[in-house]
Amino acid sequence: MKLRPLGDRVVLKKVEAEEVTKSGIVLPGQSKEKPDQAEVVAVGPGTTVDGKTIEMNVNVGDIVIYSKYAGNEVKLEDDEYIVVRISDILAVVEG
Repeated sequence: MKLRPLGDRVVLKKVEAEEVTKSGIVLPGQSKEKPDQAEVVAVGPGTTVDGKTIEMNVNVGDIVIYSKYAGNEVKLEDDEYIVVRISDILAVVEG
């Protein structure tokens, strides 16, 4: 099965929180923060509000930072996804 977002929605797959910092320190399970980075797996066609087209500024494969409490979590087969509005995506991670 495949998710196809409607309107100005984007389907994200959470990026796992790192268990080891860049300096090599291992983080115990309780000190990990909820991940706020995700990979874009599907992008809706966009929508028009008051005659203005809402531009979809992300592409499939982008790593993005999203609002921590945004969207709806969906479990499809064995994978978990988050469906958010484009306005809930704060930034695209580059480089």
